[in-house]
Amino acid sequence: MSQIQELHKQAMDLAEAAFTAKLRGNLEQANQLSQQAFEKESQAAALIANQLDAEPTRSVLHRSPATIAIDCGEFQAAERLIALPAAGYAYALSGNPPQEITQELKDLFIKINLRPYLERYGLSFDEEKLRNLIGDRQGS
Repeated sequence: MSQIQELHKQAMDLAEAAFTAKLRGNLEQANQLSQQAFEKESQAAALIANQLDAEPTRSVLHRSPATIAIDCGEFQAAERLIALPAAGYAYALSGNPPQEITQELKDLFIKINLRPYLERYGLSFDEEKLRNLIGDRQGS
């Protein structure tokens, strides 16, 4: 098994354990496990970051730690993985990801930046209303 695959497997195992801990109400353990999953998946993404022809693997391996980072409240790290070059390697959208992955990455980017954008203009952000709106739109 390649180093990338091994790191990804470890990250997914940790993410699953974090989800289970969260369901059991152990939020501290869930956060620690999510942080470990984020670190492993970030390492896997870094190993393939400059291989722009390795799609869709490359973009998926950037989307995954970005999603975990958002769950951990690490919004700047998620943003760097999605759309900002950092530490000398390319970001998820710099390759040629499949359209579905591109849209998911853009959605994550909006999720990261919507609240700060609205707050800069003095607008409140009601996550519950947004979730309901999205749910209503998807149901129609």
